[in-house]
Amino acid sequence: MLTIKIAGTSSSPYREALDLEWLETNGLGGYASSTLLNCHTRKYHGLLVTNLKAPPGRYVLLSKFEDSLLGKKEEVFLSCHQYPGVFFPQEHCLKEFHAHPYPHFVYQKDDLCVTKSIMLVRGEDTVLIRYEIVECGAPAVLRLKPFLAFRDHHALSKQNYSLHVKTYAIRNGFMIQPYNDMPALFIQTNLRPRFFPAPIWYNNFEYPVEEERGYEWHEDLFQPGIIEIPVRKGSVVIVSASLDISHGQLKKKWLAEESERNREQREQEKIMPALKRKGDKENMLNLLRAGKQFLIETPSGRPAIIAGYHWFGDWGRDTLISLPALTFFSGRPRQGIAILCSFAEYEQRGLLPNCFSDNGKEHAYNSVDTPLWYCWAVQQMLTCTGDIRTVGSHMWPVIKKIIRNFLGGTTFNIHTDANGLLYAGARETQLTWMDATVNGKPVTPRWGYSVEINALWYNAVRFAAELAGRFGHDELSLADLASKIRRSFNETFWIQSKSYLGDVSHDGTLDDSLRPNQILAVSLPYSPLDTDQRQGVVAHVKEHLLTPFGLRTLAPADPQYQGFYQGAAVLRDMAYHQGTVWPWLLSHFGEALLKTAPDKNEARRFLHDYVRSFLRLHLPAAGVGCVSEIFDGEPPHRPNGCIAQAWSTAALIMLYVLISKSSLKGDN
Repeated sequence: MLTIKIAGTSSSPYREALDLEWLETNGLGGYASSTLLNCHTRKYHGLLVTNLKAPPGRYVLLSKFEDSLLGKKEEVFLSCHQYPGVFFPQEHCLKEFHAHPYPHFVYQKDDLCVTKSIMLVRGEDTVLIRYEIVECGAPAVLRLKPFLAFRDHHALSKQNYSLHVKTYAIRNGFMIQPYNDMPALFIQTNLRPRFFPAPIWYNNFEYPVEEERGYEWHEDLFQPGIIEIPVRKGSVVIVSASLDISHGQLKKKWLAEESERNREQREQEKIMPALKRKGDKENMLNLLRAGKQFLIETPSGRPAIIAGYHWFGDWGRDTLISLPALTFFSGRPRQGIAILCSFAEYEQRGLLPNCFSDNGKEHAYNSVDTPLWYCWAVQQMLTCTGDIRTVGSHMWPVIKKIIRNFLGGTTFNIHTDANGLLYAGARETQLTWMDATVNGKPVTPRWGYSVEINALWYNAVRFAAELAGRFGHDELSLADLASKIRRSFNETFWIQSKSYLGDVSHDGTLDDSLRPNQILAVSLPYSPLDTDQRQGVVAHVKEHLLTPFGLRTLAPADPQYQGFYQGAAVLRDMAYHQGTVWPWLLSHFGEALLKTAPDKNEARRFLHDYVRSFLRLHLPAAGVGCVSEIFDGEPPHRPNGCIAQAWSTAALIMLYVLISKSSLKGDN
């Protein structure tokens, strides 16, 4: 169990508890999240953030409860707020936080001990909050003040006169629909409450992380009234906030969700790879739990993967890079196959969506590598499942379209040149994963021949030739093309004097920046390099780019290197791919290391120690139990970006699979 202990009530533990965040998800793209003090520091924090069909997108509906226990002598608060010049309350009584199987808080003060647990119901837009009065010297009152936002999770709420303040009584609670174009919210309790309508706006909640990121950071929230429930020692109160009215017992609902999570854990324990060292099984369970958070069903019913929480959406490249580890290697093959089959329906001129839109209509096809990652993901599926029939009926037709369109040319100037290499883009476009722009200009211009794109292209052509042979389809003449790509790849990217690969070639000039993209030329199933070249690439990446939390995007010796990711959006975008560390590349580094190491056991021990150190240092930090998107290039390698990133989590799962030399079976 991942536990954080909070000592004392001084300003130092305040800072510690404010820097740590928790996350709950519901399998629909919705979530609940805040800091350990339940003091919001981001506009993305909320107790019920839903992924709606209409209006489309994610919305913070219920921002939080100000929850407290009111006794005869004092009121003890179980959440906090930050206002201009004021942190309320001035002292907190949080003693412990447990991340699994759901966020669980332990509060103690004098003769009072209260636990608070938060669960989202899988497949529903419902949050349940459970309060248990463990110790209480005298009867008291649990007081809840709901704060409503009802706004897009990228925006902020401001006091306005359009909000409908009227509440309607329902069984053990009330209903409110603040805006005509938004859903109603139903708040109910398992015990009969007293509800006092008291509509009022609370102004100027402060979110300091947004200030650090250069955004507006003050919000007004609406309180429709106050809920009070008499309690004593042994009382258990369950509060539900939902888009649907509850007609059953909330206690049964809680127990059913809790039972399902316990069942899932038992199933995951059965399918885990053979991990013998102490702590590895708990690490793997943490990663499997974290990985499941990204697997969702969209409002339209499409299976998908969320790229990251809190603000990333349903992105094609991230999905396909993450998919094998989060599904096939995590005992969820049916979900992986369903996502790949769904992707096949969105092919256009050989391209697949880089970003799926919230409205389901205006998808962005602005990436060259998403279709190539699709081919790789199908390779991984075939390796894990052996399901050649499904590949033939659902995926092979799409792969053929990708190959044909890339050979003949498609949008964004994506085409195969006479040398066999894949050319993509122009000066103003960013079609690879290093896609940050500032003032409309790419920070890392990568149009032309990019090294990882052509490594993926070579792999896709070789895989397509393999499938063509298995299915008896010889209409694509790919054997000669693969040889041409390999020859041109080496002529274009290999720097003999440095023994590594350049990053991108355009207008006849090779950018020899030392970047991690070259590791794919070693890690992918089909490599265009010989043994000595592969070893050279791995050695340089390990020496100059490897950090305790992933690979730097640029070597520190480079004049363009940026070692810290911080400040306003422009400064962050300038550093995003110019030295910032990305964990997602670790699985490819691990694969490449094992392929090239003379002593495979020694390499496996190195990776084992690496992943254990990563998780020991990081799982109790940032998003507790989650794996962050990025880290600073310079020590102490501060975590940053999204607190929970799909491909970061997937990379660590894959490292454990590589270490154990086995995949996970089953589906749960």
